[in-house]
Amino acid sequence: MHLNSLLQACSASKSLNQAKQLHHYMLLHGSHRKPFFTTKLIQIYADCDDLRSAHSLFRQLPQPNVFAFTSILAFHSRHGLARQCIETYAEMRFKGVSPDGYVFPKVLKACAQLAALLEVGVVVHKDVVVFRWDVDLRVCNSVLDMYSKCGDVEGAARVFDEMRERDVFSWNSMMSCYVCNGLSQRAVEVLESMRVDGCEPDVVTRNTVMDAYCRMGLVSEASKVFEQIKDPNVISWTTLISGYSSVGRHGVSLGIFREMVNDGMVFPDAGALSGVLVSCRCLGALASGKEIHGYGLKIMPGEIFYRSAGAALLTLYARCRRLHDAENVFHRMDKSDVVTWNAMIFGFIDTGLGHLAVECFGEMQERGVKIDHTTISTILPVCDLRCGKQIHAYVSKTDFNCSMIPVYNALIHMYSICGCIAYAYSVFSTMVERDLVTWNTIIGGFGMHGLGQTALKLLREMSDSGINPDLVTFSSALSACSHSGLVDDGIELFYRMTKDFCLTPVKEHYSCVVDMLGRAGRLEDAFHFINQMPLEPDKHIWGALLSACQENQNISVGKLAAEKLISLEPLEASHYVTLSNLYSRAGRWDDAARIRVMMEGQGLLKPSAHSWIGTGS
Repeated sequence: MHLNSLLQACSASKSLNQAKQLHHYMLLHGSHRKPFFTTKLIQIYADCDDLRSAHSLFRQLPQPNVFAFTSILAFHSRHGLARQCIETYAEMRFKGVSPDGYVFPKVLKACAQLAALLEVGVVVHKDVVVFRWDVDLRVCNSVLDMYSKCGDVEGAARVFDEMRERDVFSWNSMMSCYVCNGLSQRAVEVLESMRVDGCEPDVVTRNTVMDAYCRMGLVSEASKVFEQIKDPNVISWTTLISGYSSVGRHGVSLGIFREMVNDGMVFPDAGALSGVLVSCRCLGALASGKEIHGYGLKIMPGEIFYRSAGAALLTLYARCRRLHDAENVFHRMDKSDVVTWNAMIFGFIDTGLGHLAVECFGEMQERGVKIDHTTISTILPVCDLRCGKQIHAYVSKTDFNCSMIPVYNALIHMYSICGCIAYAYSVFSTMVERDLVTWNTIIGGFGMHGLGQTALKLLREMSDSGINPDLVTFSSALSACSHSGLVDDGIELFYRMTKDFCLTPVKEHYSCVVDMLGRAGRLEDAFHFINQMPLEPDKHIWGALLSACQENQNISVGKLAAEKLISLEPLEASHYVTLSNLYSRAGRWDDAARIRVMMEGQGLLKPSAHSWIGTGS
């Protein structure tokens, strides 16, 4: 058989033994001196994952051509060796070899994996244009995908707009870029443009749109898209399960998972199991969680199951106070993975065992596991000042890149609850970027320390910085006004919520105003405010008013508040006791006695001259 035919057959079979025999034959007959045959053998060795042999032959070529470089690049790309892929491309360009349409997708993929847009990606994109491969659809899709995965939305959009031809991959990449960078509404708009352009959406398109709707909290819209998918895949189901879980509709999330299993067309993967276990934790659905635990071990190897779903399962068991089960899961997880330790720390904290969480954190450090931003954000709320300062020192020496904002937010919160508001503000002041949580935390911290004027000043700075306050911001600010006696400022702030920020107050905000007026002794104003509420006042609001009446010895309003509380909770003894004490302190003994009789009538007070100790029979 001709050597070229032998090489072709060996390439098709991808047999390493045949490749070595053929290599030996070439050495005996001097064929290895011909670059064409050597290049073909390099490709066969690379395809058989024998990089050493491929490299050995590659180095023997006096002038490696694009095909030889492509074989080495393909090996690196296939095995996720992004840095080596880029280094090979750099060598290729240094030697003056022109890249082609097979080279560019591999190198651009490596740039995306390393997020090396500015260092390498832009240069490779320039080469795409210089060598006129910007008209090739596959290459253009790779450029678009690189910009998308590197988070350069404008760059991705520019490439997309300049493409002479687009396929479904192009549209999906652009939509994914918008979704992953927090621009979900634009992703939905792209879908409409895609249809106008005559490109038919596929399952990936609809999965991406579902993800966009879920991120916007529009799970009903996501569900409608799901119904349009003829054959939903595991990503379709998982996206919907996670979407309902993310908006707190955990019962629906669990129901969708059961529908997926009963449907039997798609088997859930570890990601789907992890998503539904989060809902089980929030519901406290221990029985369902144990079923899923068993099901997961039945359909996949334990190593895979625990790697992906272990953290969610561990925190479920901890929430249900099954610490023994949680620790069993912990011991089956990878101890070198920070996610394992984060889950255990969170589990202890969620169960109210902060001291064990701190011990677990210490053991994690002793083992040399590298801490991430989630570890810091999770452990700080249960740290004392000494431990918190040590973590702060660690943070100052460590680069968490884009994850620094939640870490600094946790530090602000820690210093605030430890009574060091000056330290909290120092951390806040050093932050280059701040998010909504940052402002809410520092405003709440000053409010907690009775520094209402500073909290209001920060609220104004927050608005000036371009970040709109939310309901949590106003809860913190109103509480600050209440604790600082800034009644008029607080009332004005409450009405500005709707007028200036188009926010609808919830019961927590009304309760803050009642507490504020009560602390200032303006009890009639508080009662009038409650009666004007568009919401039905609950026990917390009436309780805040009654407590203020007791403090200020206001019997008339206190009686009204107590009557409301008793009508809401007729069997709650504390309401009767509070009203009775109010009468007693005012010297109205007959009214106090009347309340006692009411309690006896409800069975809330033992009858006079009777013992609660049984005599037996």
